Amino acid sequence: MNSQINQTGRVVTGRMVLVCLVLFFAAVAGVNAIMIRAATSTFGGVETANAYQAGLAFNRAHAAALVQDERHWNVSANLTRQAGATAGLLVRLRDQAGAPIGAVSVAARLVHPADARRDHAVNLVERAAGEFAGTADVPAGQWDLIIDVSRDGAELFRSKSRVVLR
Repeated sequence: MNSQINQTGRVVTGRMVLVCLVLFFAAVAGVNAIMIRAATSTFGGVETANAYQAGLAFNRAHAAALVQDERHWNVSANLTRQAGATAGLLVRLRDQAGAPIGAVSVAARLVHPADARRDHAVNLVERAAGEFAGTADVPAGQWDLIIDVSRDGAELFRSKSRVVLR
């Protein structure tokens, strides 16, 4: 029998080495299982489902941005914290001469920069000519405010701004 006595006076046998080895790898496997579960439960997925199609859409988006710039619209947005987790958004649309822009539909979204599952749509209604307001329940943090203005299904204006809600 090949066994050694360690410093505590215990005999180190093959069975003890096997048990320690199995316990070590069981602990490693347990930690790996916890980390895999945490990673898969917090990952929201890919940002772009088809990168090739997104690349092809770039030129169309660039041309639309040039047409948008030629309109010389003044679009301002004011995002404020209201009661609790409610945030209020006020969007004002003015043309080059400063007149309110009407007969359009405005959509707004607060997009989380890292997790698409946390995005919030802001339902806007026209309060006055060229003035749209709405609210959404949004927690504090950094958000991308995306505003889309369209008329008869054609996109006329799009903006994306980083905002911080406290």
